[in-house]
Amino acid sequence: MFNNELMADVHFIVGALGAARRVPAHKYVLAVGSSVFYAMFYGDLAEVKSEIHIPDVEPAAFLVLLKYMYSDEIDLEADTVLATLYAAKKYIVPALAKACVNFLETSLEAKNACVLLSQSRLFEEPELTQRCWEVIDAQAEMALKSEGFCEIDRQTLEIIVTREALNTKEAVVFEAVLNWAEAECKRQGLPVTPHNKRHVLGRALYLVRIPTMTLEEFANGAAQSDILTLEETHNIFLWYTAANKPILDFPLTKRKGLAPQRCHRFQSSAYRSNQWRYRGRCDSIQFAVDRRVFIAGLGLYGSSSGKAEYSVKIELKRLGIVLAQNLTKFVSDGSSNTFPVWFEHPVQVEQDTFYTASAVLDGSELSYFGQEGMTEVQCGKVAFQFQCSSDSTNGTGVQGGQIPELIFYA
Repeated sequence: MFNNELMADVHFIVGALGAARRVPAHKYVLAVGSSVFYAMFYGDLAEVKSEIHIPDVEPAAFLVLLKYMYSDEIDLEADTVLATLYAAKKYIVPALAKACVNFLETSLEAKNACVLLSQSRLFEEPELTQRCWEVIDAQAEMALKSEGFCEIDRQTLEIIVTREALNTKEAVVFEAVLNWAEAECKRQGLPVTPHNKRHVLGRALYLVRIPTMTLEEFANGAAQSDILTLEETHNIFLWYTAANKPILDFPLTKRKGLAPQRCHRFQSSAYRSNQWRYRGRCDSIQFAVDRRVFIAGLGLYGSSSGKAEYSVKIELKRLGIVLAQNLTKFVSDGSSNTFPVWFEHPVQVEQDTFYTASAVLDGSELSYFGQEGMTEVQCGKVAFQFQCSSDSTNGTGVQGGQIPELIFYA
């Protein structure tokens, strides 16, 4: 019956003029699955025409809607899921709408989080909105630098720019706002000039916390952007340097960002005269979480024989695929404290899936090491589970060794 031209008793012309598609259907089937269609065909103001125009729904999305109503099958694709969600909302088909939201949540990442935020607000989907904020807050730099950020509407732009929890430098926020303004000028058919970029931004420009940048960041970035007036640039420089500071139109308080949490997997630490030694070997551990989090870095032990500098390569892998790595240095002070080493960007890790954290250190050989390791650790609302990794060639395991901490946002 589905999409059968000969048996249909109603036809829809779906899509905008010039790209519309003729779609056959059956009134009774649609009325059973949707109160909107029931009112359309059997209500007091029922349609008597056999051909109905629906210009605001994409043909592909409408076909997904019809297929579900005929067969209970849901066939979603990334390119059409938002349009399908719109159709499901319009015709009040809750199960299909929920499937669309679930699909969007599973495909959510930094590059599309801002676009999905604007759509989740439009469709009034609070759970999807919350998931979008989790990604945008934790992976703010990647989200703000994505192409998708330039596609959002101005109201969503203002909401993001006022966000207290954005975990990035204000210079990144400012640069993202300029990129959005350039895209908006093109959408409106305006020449891309500093005057026009300022015009399309409106009050959004004054939501950027420019005075919270370092003086160097301001001098090398915003001060040379040509979007600020000479008076604004002059006053901000005075605000940085003068004892008698001028009044500014920009927010003066730094964003709070996100507070990193630490999962410590050992109950004690120790050192001995003949271990723990680093000789370029890999210390590695596997872990899983019971809810989605963002791994920002690793806490590592340092030298047990005084202050020392280490070169370190850290990695995060899933099924052998490297998701993040960083080659850097850190200095330990000779204490049994842990020392944070950060990935360039926090990495989203999914629940109930094992990941492998690894560190290869080079430096002072004798180091502190952890002991009395735990297979399960509860950190706030997040439960971590640990198991040994076959990548570990330097003795680290669940019971003892290196990588005492996972640093994360949740």
